[in-house]
Amino acid sequence: MRIGLISDTHGTFADDVRSFLKDVDIIWHAGDFGTLECARQIAAFKPLVGVYGNCDGTDIRLEHPLYRYFECEGVKVLMTHIGLRKGSYWAYDPKRPLYEETAKSLIDRYHPDVFICGHSHIPQVFNDSRNGFLFMNPGACGYQGSRDVPRLALRFSIDGGRIHDMEKCEMSWK
Repeated sequence: MRIGLISDTHGTFADDVRSFLKDVDIIWHAGDFGTLECARQIAAFKPLVGVYGNCDGTDIRLEHPLYRYFECEGVKVLMTHIGLRKGSYWAYDPKRPLYEETAKSLIDRYHPDVFICGHSHIPQVFNDSRNGFLFMNPGACGYQGSRDVPRLALRFSIDGGRIHDMEKCEMSWK
């Protein structure tokens, strides 16, 4: 299965994002859709699995939960919008807790193979050997936030319990 992973669209499902995701089977969205219309545009484009973010209103929260735990091609996936504690966005510091309290509770409950979040607008993919999973934050693909951080989206394949062929797309600010 080919997965497109995005977050923090903040109301815009831009053409460059659509182009990058045109060949994926499904889109996973890690929150902050921005508008229900944006969420529906994504769902009309490709099947959508999403969670709401801190900027999303009640209308989106009625259609997308705080977190999702599911299995895809033998990989256990946990996704929520806010995952990292402030101060953990840029670099892993073993002296400080890495995950926000609610996220850590979910991690301890579900023991995922992959933990996905958004919120920080800072793209990160790393193996968390302490917790035994692959951490993924696709960054933000919308037009809100710092122009010092590029707009990003990820795509990758999952089969037989293995994640492979990961690609990122850096998109310009218009």
